[in-house]
Order: sequence, then structure tokens, then C-alpha cells
Amino acid sequence: MKKFRVGCVGNGGMGTGHLEAYAKESDRVEVVALCDIVPEKMEKAKKKFGLDNVSCYTDYKEMIEKEELDFVDICTPNYLHSPIAVYAMEHDRHVFCEKPDAMDVEGVLAMKETSERTGKLLMVMRNNRYYGNSVYMKKFINEGRMGEVYSGRCGWIRRRGIPGKGGWFTTKEQSGGGPLIDLGVHMIDLSIWLMGNPTPVAVSGCTFCNFANSKAGADSEHANFGEKKEDGIFDVEDHAMGYIRFDNGACLQIEFSWASNIEQETRFVQLRGTKAGCSWNDDGTVDIYGEEDDGSLYNLHPLTDTTINGHAANISHFLDALETGKESDFKPIQGVNMIKILRAIYESAETGREVRL
Repeated sequence: MKKFRVGCVGNGGMGTGHLEAYAKESDRVEVVALCDIVPEKMEKAKKKFGLDNVSCYTDYKEMIEKEELDFVDICTPNYLHSPIAVYAMEHDRHVFCEKPDAMDVEGVLAMKETSERTGKLLMVMRNNRYYGNSVYMKKFINEGRMGEVYSGRCGWIRRRGIPGKGGWFTTKEQSGGGPLIDLGVHMIDLSIWLMGNPTPVAVSGCTFCNFANSKAGADSEHANFGEKKEDGIFDVEDHAMGYIRFDNGACLQIEFSWASNIEQETRFVQLRGTKAGCSWNDDGTVDIYGEEDDGSLYNLHPLTDTTINGHAANISHFLDALETGKESDFKPIQGVNMIKILRAIYESAETGREVRL
């Protein structure tokens, strides 16, 4: 079987995680090129993954134009996701991209339009869909055992966990925002996917920035992403809350923080249905609370697979779609709706009003 040839743009941080996934998929993927504006990151990646013969570039356009690639993997700061994805697809390459899809609606619409026009597969990381508890909840809901899912709550809140303080993560021009766009994509997408992908119609929200000058160190392993920069920029929020309404009448309450005075970091999705409610827990478990036909209440705590690596599973799904030509479970319109939600929450926070989508 012919191996897919990939060129990876952005080789530090999450780029390392993607390269680990490709190493495990070496029977059907060959990393033929690396690209990073910091040559040391490419050298480190080459050494770690035994990529002695790969070509190295500091310009993604040069890499795409010179290398015979089947697809391009993007793990750069947020502001580069859309430009690189569009350029790659226009040059006959499929694209797998880290989240968020783009920084703004114009960027994500350009990605969707280019994918449709060129016929190239575009997938943006949605790793939380592939964990064992996510798969269990999706099956439970699809079987009708929750009834109508009409409301929910989700969040990813940290006590202290600002990534790359002073660097691109905390610089709005490069990131597009703080924890809402960084963490929000994860849990909002998981919630909406579990709810059956209803279309968002209105949002409201608030954002805060109270810990830019905090002297406390990070207590979150996830804060290791990004590179700190002394006396750098911090012009994004560190805490966001919001509310989303959908076209089917359902609603979703959201909360995300890099820093807030809580007991400890946690991620969660809690959904309410007419027959049962489900809780997706940070430890990989699921809790289900329902009502039997005779009116008696029941609680379930099913065993789920806690060994799945969501990032690797997402990349594997992308490769499956390339191999078979079957439709992937991520649709570019889902990315458009996601960025519309995030930008509208920022707008609502600025204006103090609900924003219609």
C-alpha cells in the first residue's frame, strides 16, 4: 500500500504530539518534510522521531511547492491556520489542522470554501470526540436512551494554568483570544456533537482578565504549551462564561478559564435529556442518571475505555477518510459554526448584549 506523504508545519508543542501519532501510523504515513521558523525545533523533532532524511523548511509555501505531499499537517499559532490550510488545498494537498479552525469567521469561511472548491479533505482536530467516554455517550444518545437532549453545561476551568504567558497564546493578534478560543473549542464541540450538531442561533457572554500579573506558578500540566516571554503581551481574557441557544430550542452554558480561584482544574460536559442525563468526566468516566418506565430512578456508572489517545485517534480517523474516501465525522460547517460562536461571545462581552448568529 502506498504511504501518504505528509509535510508538518510547526514542530514544537502540539506538533510533537502529531509526530508521535504519525510514528505509530508508519505503515501508512511517511513524514517527508518539516517546517518551522525555529530551526532548532526541527532538529529536535528529527532526532526524537528518527527523521534523518526529511527535508526542512522555514517557509511553508516553499515546502508545499517543492515537496510531493499528499497532505499538510498544521500546528502553528492560531493566526496561521487559515492561510496555510487555504494555500495547501489550493496546491492540491489535503489538510489536517490543529484547533481552533481559524481566528475569525472570514478565515474559517475561506477554509470551508477552498475545501469545497478544490475537493480536498479538510479536518480540524476534534480529539475529544474519540475518547472512550465520548464514544459511549454518543452511542447512548443515538440509541434514544436520553430522549430529547434539551440543555447542557460544559467547561474547562483551571486554577492557574496560563500557557506561554507573554507569548503568542496571550497575544490577541496571534491567538484571537484566551481560554475561550484555546479551551472552548474542545468542550463546546464535544457538547454540540453529542447533542446532534444543532445550529447555534444566538449567544451571550462575559470575559474577564484578572490574573495577567499574578505571581503564582502554574498547577496545570497543560500550561506547558507555548513559550513564556518576559515583559510580553497579555491582552486576552483569562476567564470567559457564556450561553448558547440553538435552532431546536436547546441551550448550552459554558465556562473556560486559564486562571480563577477554584479548588482544582477540571473539564466537564453535562447534558440533560427527557429520559436521562449524562456527565462526561475529566477522568474518562461517564455518569448517567435516568428514570425507568415505572417511574423509579436509576444511576449508571458504565466502564469505558480510558486508554484511548484522542489526538492519535483523530489523526487515525483522518487517515481512514483519505484511504476510503468515506465522509469524515468532521464537517467544515461545524468549524464555521464554532468560530461564529466564539467571535459572537467576544462581541457580546464587549457590547453587553446577546448576539444573533
